[in-house]
Amino acid sequence: MSRRTTSALLALVAVPALLTGCETGGTAEGGAAGRDAKAGSALAAVDTLTVKGRAPKTGYDRARFGAAWADTDSNHCPTRDDILKRDLKDVTYRGGDCRVTAGRLAPDPYTGKDVTFRRGRSQVDIDHLVALSDAWQKGAARWEPAKRIAFANDALNLLAVDAGANRGKGDGDTATWLPPNKGYRCAYVAGQVAVKKKYGVWVTGAERDAMRKVLSACPEEKLPEGGAPTTAPGRFHAR
Repeated sequence: MSRRTTSALLALVAVPALLTGCETGGTAEGGAAGRDAKAGSALAAVDTLTVKGRAPKTGYDRARFGAAWADTDSNHCPTRDDILKRDLKDVTYRGGDCRVTAGRLAPDPYTGKDVTFRRGRSQVDIDHLVALSDAWQKGAARWEPAKRIAFANDALNLLAVDAGANRGKGDGDTATWLPPNKGYRCAYVAGQVAVKKKYGVWVTGAERDAMRKVLSACPEEKLPEGGAPTTAPGRFHAR
């Protein structure tokens, strides 16, 4: 057999392998991460997420996720105040125990710094771990309105954080933005994985690989079950 014929046959054999790698999005690094992942870990859960391309942002509007901070748990407090009560220390209220007027993020999970909350001139935002517009481009555009409202107000997807860091994040996913506080990145990504798994929000290939890379450094990081992440940056604590 000629050298040219042999080379052609080898090339044909290689094509299916290349196509398989493209279809799964697999990489040597990603495959190793998957094999090393422990059952129940956030790293293992990454491979349960659907991988697809980002859809257009056409039609996105914040109002498509319902009125901001709806009282979805019927406790007569807006969701925003529920999260402030959960995440702040030294909380003070006005007119009962619902409307939060002041408190401290000690520390802020995104920056590791202490941040003061004062209603009306706050340096604290409530962040959606998985941004609403990111979710819109990865499945939420097709959801029923009730599901979008639940997603926007789910405590699992909400976190009180430094306003500057939050606005720098924008609608970034794991592939484009991570908290400056490196000690919180494992918990942050685990939270995103949990939210996307719960609601069926897909990830891009680049996002999946970025999730694997972060969580490979903390392979025993668990998926959060609730939404109480503030007592120890770098960990979520179910409540």
